[in-house]
Amino acid sequence: MKFIKKPLSIISLAALSFIGLSFIEGNLSPEEDQAKAPAIGEMAPDIIMKDPNGVERKLSDLRGQVVLLDFWAAWCRPCRMENPNVVATYNKYKDAEFKNGKGFTVFSVSLDRNKTDWINAIQQDNLKWENHVSDLKFWNNKAAQLYGVRGIPLTYLIGPDGTILAKNLRGAALQNALEKMSK
Repeated sequence: MKFIKKPLSIISLAALSFIGLSFIEGNLSPEEDQAKAPAIGEMAPDIIMKDPNGVERKLSDLRGQVVLLDFWAAWCRPCRMENPNVVATYNKYKDAEFKNGKGFTVFSVSLDRNKTDWINAIQQDNLKWENHVSDLKFWNNKAAQLYGVRGIPLTYLIGPDGTILAKNLRGAALQNALEKMSK
């Protein structure tokens, strides 16, 4: 019995070491991530990624509108719980006139790794807007790395000129911000 336990322990430790290193290797520290994340007042870095149909979508193509950049995933319960608020906000403001632009939309970046789950969540949550993108690389999503995403849901409110106006607005806070910006 001792012979069997020892190799299993060694294999278990080796597996845990490998798993631990795979999460650490290539990742920035929380301080470096925060320094890398774009700040309020800066231009939003462009995201170019494919939608579920393989069509390339660009965040920069939405200039002229107020945009909610929404990092989420089908497997993320808090994200899914917030989706009804995002849908209600989209429905209320999608055709609104703003001081420097017209319309509100959402650019959803999914941190999923399973395309079917991602598409099903879009349909189940009635996420009507066109801009849903993912590279299906989970936490290694290129857009998430560009924005220093360490947890989801994470949102950025982007003005019509591409400037980041706010971060992590949800529910009533998002609607209040849009109300203040509208004509």
